[in-house]
Amino acid sequence: MSTSPHQLPTGKLIALPIPQRPWSHIGVDFVTDLPGSEGNTCILVMVDHFSKMCKFFPLRGLPTALETAEHLFQQLFCHFGLPEEIVSDRGPQFISHVWKAFFKLLGVSVNLSSGYHPQTSGQTERKIQELGRYLWAYCHEDQRSWSRFLPWAEYAQNSLCQDATGLTPLQCVLGYQPPLFPWTEEPSHVPAVDHWFRESKRVWDSAHHYLQWAVRQHKRFADVRRPALAYQPGDQVWLLTRDLRQPCR
Repeated sequence: MSTSPHQLPTGKLIALPIPQRPWSHIGVDFVTDLPGSEGNTCILVMVDHFSKMCKFFPLRGLPTALETAEHLFQQLFCHFGLPEEIVSDRGPQFISHVWKAFFKLLGVSVNLSSGYHPQTSGQTERKIQELGRYLWAYCHEDQRSWSRFLPWAEYAQNSLCQDATGLTPLQCVLGYQPPLFPWTEEPSHVPAVDHWFRESKRVWDSAHHYLQWAVRQHKRFADVRRPALAYQPGDQVWLLTRDLRQPCR
């Protein structure tokens, strides 16, 4: 007998608190089980809920809770300062006592998505989906080349105007829009240099075009197919537990 739910999800989505500055409220997650590329097999994804800026950091393997916290400190906090809140799923790194203790000492709130309800960290999930489609478009013929394209994916994502702010993430965080790709067709007469710029320009143009298409595809409201349903304290409900995980050290 099948135990999979057959009805539409119930209940309207509840928005997370609106941040007041860049990188005060962030989402983190991993892209895992990738083919080895320059020794890397997964990606740490970090998303700013204010500007929608994202950071992609390749990793050689799935880190422990402490290693994850150290990566955030080195790759994010040293550049943008400590956040007020970190939102994540219930992966073993994020529910561990080490993770909670680390950020308690820093005064950073850590919030977890509901069990089997990734919409709580929806901004991060959407960035991961867009990243996955982008990498597949470029790497499906050579799946071990994704590390090479990862910086371009991040650059393109952060240069795309966001409906929520009317600005690109880079504009929102820096206060100005950095030049996207200030390259002319004039040759340098150095073949290796000309080849690098031609290839980089091709990748940049395609990445930006693809991500603009992806954003248009996501212009749908999550509540359209969700009936409203109110619960009261004391109501009995079914809980799907198949994705609940135990803490790791």
